[in-house]
Amino acid sequence: MFALIVLSAFFSVAEISLAASRRLRLRQLADEGDARATLVMKVQEQPGHYFTVVQIGQNAVAILGGIVGEGAMSPLFTDLWRWMDLDDAQARTAGFLLSFLVTTSLFILFADLFPKRLGMTQPEALAMRVVRPMQTCMSLFKPLVWVYSRTADGLFKLFDLPTQRDDRITSEDILAMAEAGARSGALAAREQQVIANVFELDTRTVSSAMTQRDRIAFFRRDEPDAVIRLRIAAEPFSTYPVCDGEIDRVVGYVDAKDLFQRVLNNQPISLLDDALVRKVLVVPDRLTLAEVLDQFRLVHEDFAVIVNEYSFVVGVVTLNDVMSTVMGELIAYPLDEEQIVKRDENSWLIDGATPVQDVQRALLIDEMPHAEEYETLAGFMMVMLRRVPKRTDTVTWGGFRFEVLDVDSFRIDQVMVSRVTEAAATPVAVTLR
Repeated sequence: MFALIVLSAFFSVAEISLAASRRLRLRQLADEGDARATLVMKVQEQPGHYFTVVQIGQNAVAILGGIVGEGAMSPLFTDLWRWMDLDDAQARTAGFLLSFLVTTSLFILFADLFPKRLGMTQPEALAMRVVRPMQTCMSLFKPLVWVYSRTADGLFKLFDLPTQRDDRITSEDILAMAEAGARSGALAAREQQVIANVFELDTRTVSSAMTQRDRIAFFRRDEPDAVIRLRIAAEPFSTYPVCDGEIDRVVGYVDAKDLFQRVLNNQPISLLDDALVRKVLVVPDRLTLAEVLDQFRLVHEDFAVIVNEYSFVVGVVTLNDVMSTVMGELIAYPLDEEQIVKRDENSWLIDGATPVQDVQRALLIDEMPHAEEYETLAGFMMVMLRRVPKRTDTVTWGGFRFEVLDVDSFRIDQVMVSRVTEAAATPVAVTLR
């Protein structure tokens, strides 16, 4: 009985450890020179024969365990019941039932539950220990393995099921691993958020990171030297678009370093000088941040003007804007430049231009209503109110109250978000004033 339980436990460990072994961890061990990890990966690619041997072993041992257990224990338990003054028929029945219960319990506990839980905790280490003995078993039982494997392959073809394990790693897999690492403490929460932000580059449009049209500091090409110097002092930026009269007629851009160099050398500044004005990259507002990064790399630039389908300028974006989206909270912004300011545990002051993805992350909201119709918090307010919001307009949704605090020329500057109690919360509540 002891030998059969050990043998059954071996097959249980072999089964669960192979199934639970992580491909990435095995590849790492193989790169470190462990040949057993390579064997385990090869078995994972074609596990049919391996699991066939496991099932042959487990079923054969279970049947033998029942026979041995009944033969070894039934007489003892029958004698015990006879000693307790039961008649012969009742003693044999009770002895058989008790031997069946004891045998089954021993196999469940020591040949199934314990080894499988052990295999789940250390799958790669155990899989590498049992892979060579299992290969020996596969050679010994090769005729039986061939028969059962061909029969199983026929069933897979009959039901049109895949016969090979799919080891492709998706972005969802990586994000899930990063989240698990953050929960276990192996990865800092902010580092896990950076990884999530990287994958968001393929879904977030450039408008979520751009400087909006009304906040762009630009030069007209015919502006005099004195005006340019005053503009630099009043609005110090690294790059300025240069326009022919109005902002929608961008002809290039000028780098602040070139302007500063001329100022320091006491040279006049004239934007009519083609040597000073550089060619500007113009991109549509429907591009994702990942596509904008590709454009930057192709033209070796770090500044772009964004236009809509009507060729109107809607904003500008820099490489720093995109990287700030990726780095998130790891970058320390001045307080007056933060888009989301947490006032306390239940309230936030949020800029209307904040992307909805950042709002969801700050408020721990999984989904926003009508999310395909807007990209910013201001857009959310407009869609929910069905008009241009006014000061003190509120929307209550998902356990939060969104109140417009400041509107500047139809643009929502600030929104106060407060957590509301369950009694006050309704699915959607809109207050117009």
